[in-house]
Amino acid sequence: MSKVTSAASEAERNHIIKETEAVLNRFARKKQHLIPILQSVQEKLGYLPREAMMKIADYLNISAIDVYSVVTFYNQFRLNPPGKHSIRVCLGTACHMKGGYITLDAWKRRLKIDSGETTQDREFDLDIVACVGCCTKAPVTVVDGKPEGQVEPTRVDGLLLGFGYEEGKKEKEKSESK
Repeated sequence: MSKVTSAASEAERNHIIKETEAVLNRFARKKQHLIPILQSVQEKLGYLPREAMMKIADYLNISAIDVYSVVTFYNQFRLNPPGKHSIRVCLGTACHMKGGYITLDAWKRRLKIDSGETTQDREFDLDIVACVGCCTKAPVTVVDGKPEGQVEPTRVDGLLLGFGYEEGKKEKEKSESK
């Protein structure tokens, strides 16, 4: 299960509340609208932050834990904001047999996040998919919607370099600018 992101800044919190209220205004206060409301809020924000779930619970007069339970039950919902770049590691049968979990571990180590999470700088989000239909290219990683075949740990490094991503890059840039 993915972790819920840390508390949002005041400006971000106000944006979340405003966008959530705009969605809620399109729905009657009926519990059966919970999933369509969640889908609409996620479409608007890219994920379902805590503040939005609390607002939805209040609007529908249900407990926040009931909203959270629905969000965590269905894998269509995200608890973390999407990254600028999405990384999806296939763990279908062929990819599993060809080292998909090793590839996933390489992404986790390089990005310093777990599956279902987003990097602190919101550059990348990482998730698992069941099958992308490119079994002959296993193990496969889908990067920004484009399937990449034979993604071994060294290939993970190469793909990240293609984005200009290097471990410690931000710290290095900060120290050089001083």
